[in-house]
Amino acid sequence: MDWDNLRYFLELARTGTLAAAARRSGVEHTTVARRIQALEKQMGAPLFARDAAGHRLTEAGRQLLPAVEAMEAAVLGVERASPANAAAGGPSGLVRVGVTEGFGTLILAPHLAHLARQHPHLSIDLLAVPRMLHLSRREADIVISLERPKRGSVLVTKLADYTLHLYGQREYLARRPLVARREDLRHHDFVSYVDDLLFTKELQFLDQLWPPERFALRSTSVIAQYEAVRAGAGLAVLPAFLADRDPVLARVLPAEARFVRTFWMSMPAESKHLARTQAVWAFLKDVGHKEAGRLVPGK
Repeated sequence: MDWDNLRYFLELARTGTLAAAARRSGVEHTTVARRIQALEKQMGAPLFARDAAGHRLTEAGRQLLPAVEAMEAAVLGVERASPANAAAGGPSGLVRVGVTEGFGTLILAPHLAHLARQHPHLSIDLLAVPRMLHLSRREADIVISLERPKRGSVLVTKLADYTLHLYGQREYLARRPLVARREDLRHHDFVSYVDDLLFTKELQFLDQLWPPERFALRSTSVIAQYEAVRAGAGLAVLPAFLADRDPVLARVLPAEARFVRTFWMSMPAESKHLARTQAVWAFLKDVGHKEAGRLVPGK
C-alpha cells in the first residue's frame, strides 16, 4: 500500500476538493486526482462521490478513513522521533482554523501571525467566514463557533465570552430622534443580518429590543454591517471588540441593549495527538484568556 496515495486520500477527505487538497499537499490537483484513482483501483471500490460541491466520501471511503488516520498518527510519531526533526524543534505542518468573521479578522489574525513567526515550520489557514464550518466534513482542524457542538467525537472547550451592544454613528444620532427608551427605536433605521442566511440563532438580537420597521441594509458580513453603521445608515448590534475602538460610533441604550455570547472551540478527538494541532489549540486558549478584557469590556 503506497502511503502517498493514502496521504492524498486523507487530504481530499478533509478538504472536499481537489484544489484544496493539492494546495495543502503542495502539488498540482492532477497529482491528487491521479493518486486517488490509483488508490481506488487498488481498493476495488470508489472512495469518493463527485458532485457540484466537490468530493464526499462513499461508504468505502468512510470505512477506510479511521485506518488511514491511525497510519498518519504513526507516521507523525516516527517523524517526531527522528534526529533531524528533534533538532529542528517545534510543531510543523498545516492547521486550518475555522472561526466567525469578526473574531477571526480582528482578534485572531494578529495573534496567529505571531504564532507563525515563532514556528517557521507551522502554517495556518484562517477561515474567517460568516457561516458555520463543520468538523465532520473536515472543513477545518479547529473550529471556533457560537454554538457548542452537541454531536460527534470532538473535544470542546469554552474559549471566551464576548459582549455586543447597539451602536449608531454620532452624527446620525445627533440628527435623528433621541433614544432614551426602547420605544424610541421605532423612529430609527437598522442594519442587521439577512434572516434566511443567518447561520446561527445566537446572532438574533433585534427582536429582543424592538422589532425594526425598516432595515436600511442587511448583510451576511458583520464587517459590512459595521461599515454601514459607520457611514450613518442606521443602528446595529455589533461586537464591542469591533465597535468600541471607533470614536465615530456611540452605544445606544447601553444598559438595556447589551448581549453576551460565547465562543466555543472544538476539534476532532483523533486530532489531539497531532503536535501541530495541540500547539495551535493551546495557543488559542491563551489568546482567549489574554483578550478577555477586550471581549468583555468593563468586566
